[in-house]
Amino acid sequence: MTMQGGVEDSEQFASLTPRRVVEELDKYIVGQDEAKKAVAIALRNRWRRQNVDPELRDEILPNNIIMIGPTGVGKTEIARRLSRLAGAPFVKVEASKFTEVGYVGRDVESMIRDLVDISVNLVRGEREDECREVAADRVEERLLDLLLPPLADGERGPGPTGAARDQDGPRTFVVGSSGAPQLEPVEGEGSLEGRRRRTREKLRDLLKEGKLEDREVEVEVTESSVPALDAGAMGMDGMDINLGEMLQDMLPKRTRRRLVSVAEARRILLSEETDKLIDMDEVVDEAVARAENMGIVFLDELDKVAGSRSDQGPDVSREGVQRDLLPIVEGSTVQTRYGMVGTEHILFIAAGAFHVSRPSDLIPELQGRFPIRVELHSLGEEEFVRILLEPKNALLTQYSALVATEGAELEFTEDGIREIARIAAEVNQSLENIGARRLHTVLTTLLEEVMFDLPDGEGPRRFRIDGARVRERLARIVEDDDLRRYIL
Repeated sequence: MTMQGGVEDSEQFASLTPRRVVEELDKYIVGQDEAKKAVAIALRNRWRRQNVDPELRDEILPNNIIMIGPTGVGKTEIARRLSRLAGAPFVKVEASKFTEVGYVGRDVESMIRDLVDISVNLVRGEREDECREVAADRVEERLLDLLLPPLADGERGPGPTGAARDQDGPRTFVVGSSGAPQLEPVEGEGSLEGRRRRTREKLRDLLKEGKLEDREVEVEVTESSVPALDAGAMGMDGMDINLGEMLQDMLPKRTRRRLVSVAEARRILLSEETDKLIDMDEVVDEAVARAENMGIVFLDELDKVAGSRSDQGPDVSREGVQRDLLPIVEGSTVQTRYGMVGTEHILFIAAGAFHVSRPSDLIPELQGRFPIRVELHSLGEEEFVRILLEPKNALLTQYSALVATEGAELEFTEDGIREIARIAAEVNQSLENIGARRLHTVLTTLLEEVMFDLPDGEGPRRFRIDGARVRERLARIVEDDDLRRYIL
């Protein structure tokens, strides 16, 4: 997706109607229709905003959303899949990591800096894909120059045929009877340059066929003389200046020659050629515009900074975090390494279980910045059956693919799937409810022996998981409360 001046100009984005967005989300997330509709409308409103009168465009602000529901029901996945659909920069942060000034923790503006960094990487990745073919052609020519270096000035001179010759006659690469490239002196007719061109084309064919990947060549590598600086470790997490980049620009570059394989040289040269083809000023301009107009910030664990008002204790810091979040959410300007970035049109999606606190415990100003509230429902046995089967990345599909890499086959019967779902729902009810993540723990325990013995090739190569096998494998764990708490 491309943007010019902060305006989305993409047929793909225009085709993302709310109904289609929900259909795409249904491929990966089971249920939670209310939340899917809310985010689909919010995404479509971003496209609608870009198509209204410019005078009104800046006045239309996004309707931020609060998702209320227990862990493991799909809150994060909905937001992440939404950003992938739109090609939008996305960052997930935990509100509990932020603290007000004077307490240990990150400042709230860091999430906008992270969003812009992600946006720059996203746009740069798109530019790399666009120029990959041109860069690969340039790298091929440079590799050929390394494999068959050009003649030095002293080697050139008029010969019997008016061409350059060296004292011992022309030397070139030839292809032996085995097809492997060999370096041998060859006597030939015609000019030396003509023979070199023919040899170069032969090398080009060998290079494309991958027969020269292990041959060693000497390349010049630019190294940084500045050590990596961790601003966070130095207590400068809030600084907007990248000290490492400043020093690299000020100090001279240091180069050295390395003897590497053709495969490694291709990687090094491809990075160099890609850097030459990409205009980073253009990348930054587009990335900042995309972050400002399409960026999505997923603010998790918002309930952890909500609480009853108190004059002492941790609630002081909690309310301080809310007041620090307020200007970011309602719209302000944040200084980043790429310049000033406005947050007025960034979409904020907050989430929290809100078991102890409620959204009404947030300060009124912050509540008003999240006008859309949707509740996500707890998952039960029927939902677990669907989660195991329906999504494109369903857990059973993942495990079957993993087992197939060892040349084996994994088959789940209908009663086996229902038994897995029943046990996961039962453990969630009796222990902590961690939602669909419980399926991971149940399946890991169920298939532990299968996954352990697979590489040795002992026993059957076809595994059938039915209800009886599930009960046999998990019965002791489910019945033993102490063991269940430890394992599941």
